[in-house]
Amino acid sequence: MQAIELLHNRVSCPLLTAPAPSAEQLQVIYQAAARAPDHACLRPWRLIVLQGEQLVKLGELFLQVNLAKNPNLTVEQQQKISAKPLRAPMIISLVASVTEHPKVPEIEQIITAGCAGHAIELAAFAQGLGAMWRSGGMMFEARVKAGLKLAENEQIVGFLYLGTPKKVRPVTAVDSSAFVSEADL
Repeated sequence: MQAIELLHNRVSCPLLTAPAPSAEQLQVIYQAAARAPDHACLRPWRLIVLQGEQLVKLGELFLQVNLAKNPNLTVEQQQKISAKPLRAPMIISLVASVTEHPKVPEIEQIITAGCAGHAIELAAFAQGLGAMWRSGGMMFEARVKAGLKLAENEQIVGFLYLGTPKKVRPVTAVDSSAFVSEADL
């Protein structure tokens, strides 16, 4: 797949199934992430890969957090919450690992982590895989951070769901005039 074609046609795939990316496909994905723009070569991010039983445990953790906030959740609501990580055969938790640096502020380091996440999505799509970047309140929960063993200087930037697309959404045309303007200083 040509680079411009890839950039113009990548879409999020919310419906994912097995198989998960192979070891070889994951190496391609990791190498793509490593090429993210990175001022001072800090690599201010890391990846936590979850699959199989780890997805079930993540769902249980999500449920515990939600039950602590609302112990009156119905059985149906509880099942829906605990099943969220099972929407794909693999999740890569994208973590920003921010360190103090005289030339690279926190925002740049978080953006670098985001660029690594986008590179993961592009590399997955280029290999015929599907990806869906999911976020939400669980990213900010102390119990989820503790469960994933994040350090004090780390934060979750997203949960990248990976797998084989059940269906690929059609690409919609984009009018760049909606988000591009010329400077008028």
